[in-house]
Amino acid sequence: QVQVVESGGGLVQAGGSLRLSCAASGSIFSINFMGWYRQAPGRQRELVASITSGDSIYYTDSVKGRFTISRDNAKNTVYLQMNSLKPEDTAVYYCNGAIATMSMRTQYTVYWGQGTQVTVSS
Repeated sequence: QVQVVESGGGLVQAGGSLRLSCAASGSIFSINFMGWYRQAPGRQRELVASITSGDSIYYTDSVKGRFTISRDNAKNTVYLQMNSLKPEDTAVYYCNGAIATMSMRTQYTVYWGQGTQVTVSS
């Protein structure tokens, strides 16, 4: 019913930039929370940034001032602009969203994307 698909990952040198996109599609009634997470090898998945339907924004400390999350409600899409990238930003980046479908308008379910690899070389 609902798909969440990330794109925009790749290989970049330290100091460079990437823009990730996350598009939700399907039988969507409403989207509340959308977030970007990352998981590096041997480490737990961590929340990087999130944005609510009321535009309340969160960033983990390590990306503040470098990453910017934004959303396009008309396209059911959230973006993560990543600047001044560092080797420690290397990870698989995942997107999720708390989404209510047309058939269950009062219940929000969290859907995850498949992830996109971001590699920052030194």
